[in-house]
Amino acid sequence: MPHTATSPHPYQQLRRELLRRNDVDGAQRGKALAQLTDTWLGELAGAAGVTVGGVSLVAVGGYGRGELSPYSDVDLVLLHTSETPPEYAEMIAQRLWYPIWDSPVRLDHAVRSVGGARSLARTNLTELLSVLDVRHLAGDAALAAELRRRTLADWRALAPERLPALLRMCTERWDRFADLAFATTPDLKNSRGGLRDMVVMRAVAASWVADCPHQGLDEARAELLRVRDAMHVVVGRSSDRLQPQDQAAVAEHLHLDGPDALLRKVSAIGRLVGQAIDLTWHRVHRALSAPTGAGRAPQRRPLADGVVEHDGEAALARAADVRDPVLPLRLAAAAAQAGIPLAPAALAKLAQSATGLPARWPADATREFLRLLGSGQPLVGVWEALDQAGLIGRWLPEWERLRSLPQRDPVHVYTVDRHLVQTAVEAAALVRSVARPDLLLVAALLHDVGKGTGEDHSAAGARLVPPLCQRLGFADADTDVVVRLVRHHLLLAETAVRRDPDDPATVATVAEAVGDVGVLDLLEALTQADSRAAGPGAWTNWRARQIHALAARVRAAMSGWPLPRDQQPVPGAHPAVPAGTDAPADTAAPADTAAPADASATGAEVEVTRQGPELTVLVTAADRLGLLADVAAALAAERLTVDAVRADRAGGTAEQRWIVRSEFGDPPAPAAVAARVRASVNDPAGSRALVARRAQSGTRTDFPPALVSVVPAASATATVLEIRAHDQPGLLHRAADVIAEAGLDVSLALVDTWGAEAVDVFYLHDSSGGGLPAGRADQLAARLTAALNGSGGAGAAR
Repeated sequence: MPHTATSPHPYQQLRRELLRRNDVDGAQRGKALAQLTDTWLGELAGAAGVTVGGVSLVAVGGYGRGELSPYSDVDLVLLHTSETPPEYAEMIAQRLWYPIWDSPVRLDHAVRSVGGARSLARTNLTELLSVLDVRHLAGDAALAAELRRRTLADWRALAPERLPALLRMCTERWDRFADLAFATTPDLKNSRGGLRDMVVMRAVAASWVADCPHQGLDEARAELLRVRDAMHVVVGRSSDRLQPQDQAAVAEHLHLDGPDALLRKVSAIGRLVGQAIDLTWHRVHRALSAPTGAGRAPQRRPLADGVVEHDGEAALARAADVRDPVLPLRLAAAAAQAGIPLAPAALAKLAQSATGLPARWPADATREFLRLLGSGQPLVGVWEALDQAGLIGRWLPEWERLRSLPQRDPVHVYTVDRHLVQTAVEAAALVRSVARPDLLLVAALLHDVGKGTGEDHSAAGARLVPPLCQRLGFADADTDVVVRLVRHHLLLAETAVRRDPDDPATVATVAEAVGDVGVLDLLEALTQADSRAAGPGAWTNWRARQIHALAARVRAAMSGWPLPRDQQPVPGAHPAVPAGTDAPADTAAPADTAAPADASATGAEVEVTRQGPELTVLVTAADRLGLLADVAAALAAERLTVDAVRADRAGGTAEQRWIVRSEFGDPPAPAAVAARVRASVNDPAGSRALVARRAQSGTRTDFPPALVSVVPAASATATVLEIRAHDQPGLLHRAADVIAEAGLDVSLALVDTWGAEAVDVFYLHDSSGGGLPAGRADQLAARLTAALNGSGGAGAAR
């Protein structure tokens, strides 16, 4: 249907000029763009017949709030009265929509009666949030006012019933889009602490059930709109996700010093809004769960000296001495131990009035600080509130460098400071396992304090910790323990998955570094807490078994006990189910567990056992060079990722134990894996061809080159090679091919994958069973480097 011809408004030209201007603040551009669009749509509406008689054009959602980013949708509703014939309303709508469709504007439109829009808002929370920001553009202004008035009345009447559903909707969104303050690719709109949560808080406040904090939110919204404006200008399209490849250009557009500065800016906004949304929902919960009736007074109960719980928040007692330098710590510890938030008014008062702590903290300050660190999950919200109020920076000036510091390692899901707090949360669950829980908690909070210095962060942290611990009131001997934990906080995690825990040299190296069993206990707990806090990929069942088994061997060696042979670093066919794992073992059917008679016919006896997400594959076959590579090809063909493999041989028979898991989804059936392995041992051509096709299907070849190195003194009985490369299908089997061509045996292979990066370690022996001469080891490293980087040799194909 052709649109009504009118004198064209120079909208598109003016819009292009506005978007090209670099001297306009992003928030100002959004308002100017909204005003320009208002004028254009008003003219289009008049030409289409949107007059005062029974129809009204209204803006809703972000456009209703006047927040129009360069490529945002324009959300419009053509309202009409119940007496307006639907055909007439649709005719006017078509006249109005067509010229908008012919423009570069992204239109989201609807035609509804006032009653229909109201009914939809009563049942659909997304529509409710949009309609609460309704704004009249053209036509009968009374219709827009009526819709807003009735929608607000409905919302206030139904809010006690509907607010829990709104919270569930928010929680589902947060689970999907993560946290604006800590995500490496934040979604400015949908992440927790983003623009959507500001809309939600407006809706909660409008319900009259509970109010939301207001301080700083208007500025935060304006800042976030500036970032989104810059992102739209840079990428030239609508987007809310701040992608890594765009961050440098967006930062330059905003005159910021690089991508890290941009992420820190976004993180600061997300933290403020995230704290506000948490407090808002806490107040909603208190309001909805509180007894009703006139005369109800807020509850007060004492929590600590000078601290009370007041209506569900930790507040100051009436007689509290705000000049007491320990009072802020006592308030924070009491709140976290009680699992309640800090009252914003109390926090603001202390931030303004509290006296600073002395250069060396008194014992009661140290005690309250440790109570805070040991509170578990409530620590997160309390620490964030303290940091927003500026108190953390006063107590720990080193924190200023760490605040909102991004981590480019894909394993980490948090910024540095948030990771440190989460490590303390995880450590609080492990305090019963160590003799000095205070040192565990402090080391958990400080283990990455050296990040952001430009140095090796473990060494830098060990240098920074002594004055920090002394300020916190720790004795010199305790400070020395924390220093050792910080310096070696990666030791167990890296050694357990990159070295043979059965090798005496491995055990001796760790024992020398930790010094005594007490420190080892602390380091084992710190490693677990650090790994859990990093993200799900850093603490798998296999990694946990490796780390605990290595610690057990070192502990036995340091104590003079026999090595605990029952704790296998690389489990056999039936590993124990870790605590909390509810998946039953799924063992291959008899057809998948070849009998000895079948082994001679097929060339291999294969047993596959499933335990939760992992498969243990036990292969017994006639010993020969290349056997490891053939089995690796079979497992890669089944899209299985290798966590570890141990190869043993005796009397011409080889036995391999593999720990594998699926690349994605559930692992394949044990019977299918067993069949594939037996076939590959007998004739590996099919598996190798399949893996080669998958490797060649990748579109990128610009990854950093693989690095192969000989690890000196890593083993007393073998040569240890370490491969660092981009993780890709068949990496292990191609490396094993080169090793087999060199006439070498692999006694142990350990695979460590961090995000998209793999670290594979091979323990090698020559035909005599010993290690390699230095020259031959270097030659092999060079051959592997060439092969893995596509410069020739076996497996050079990618």
